[in-house]
Amino acid sequence: MSDSKVNMVAPPEGVVGEGFFATKLNDVVGMARANSLWPLPFATSCCGIEFMATMASHYDLARFGSERVSFSPRQADMLMVMGTISKKMAPILRQVYEQMAEPRWVIAVGACASSGGIFDTYSVLQGIDKVIPVDVYVPGCPPRPEQIVDGVMKLQELVRSESVRRRSSPEYQELLASYNIS
Repeated sequence: MSDSKVNMVAPPEGVVGEGFFATKLNDVVGMARANSLWPLPFATSCCGIEFMATMASHYDLARFGSERVSFSPRQADMLMVMGTISKKMAPILRQVYEQMAEPRWVIAVGACASSGGIFDTYSVLQGIDKVIPVDVYVPGCPPRPEQIVDGVMKLQELVRSESVRRRSSPEYQELLASYNIS
């Protein structure tokens, strides 16, 4: 009962006993979302190999509720961008992001997705945050599976504490507008 613990409050008078508990809707929804993230891997190079190891039996990302890897943006809520993204590929990445339903989260895995890595050239996008908003950055070239698991756990913390109404807030709409996403 560590991080996934729901903050309990005193029950209202007359509502006690087995089968009853009182909490906040934000906490329950956050816990459910955090423990059932469906990843969409967008792997283009070496970081994709590390992601495969992360999903395999030794590291088993399924322990964290990410059992169902989706290859359809309409059925995923966690986009994991792994590897070098060329400028020609940027519109496709953005299209995949826009096809995902809200709420959606993004993890930039590795140096190339985060900052272009060692490829400081005219053809490589110098970080995916130039085209889509990123929630968690996982450093490394390539990052070890433990680092990818840590990145997913950081995202779970963010999702768990996020308000149900955040996605309709003026601040979030302003963030999307800064990327020209409606």
